[in-house]
Amino acid sequence: MLAESDPKKLFVELPVIHLAPVIDRVKPTEGIYRCPMYRVLSRTGTLSTTGHSTNFVIMLEIPMPKTEGVSTDEEHDKWMLAGVACFLALRF
Repeated sequence: MLAESDPKKLFVELPVIHLAPVIDRVKPTEGIYRCPMYRVLSRTGTLSTTGHSTNFVIMLEIPMPKTEGVSTDEEHDKWMLAGVACFLALRF
């Protein structure tokens, strides 16, 4: 679940995630942050012949904490404006 990081700590290790495919899965509409995962810190890549960035990997659905009096959209915007993303390598 997403949480505020410690002061002056730019990067926090993400626990190991096991991805299991599910047939006809219904995507959750509330309570998740669609977090982009990139290969390297630059967040940019060249466009491949398929039109996708070579640096982008996948969108992770990470649960968001429930904050009283704050809507799900406001919580999602908070993490998006903070630039929360996952990286496979901090240095390349």
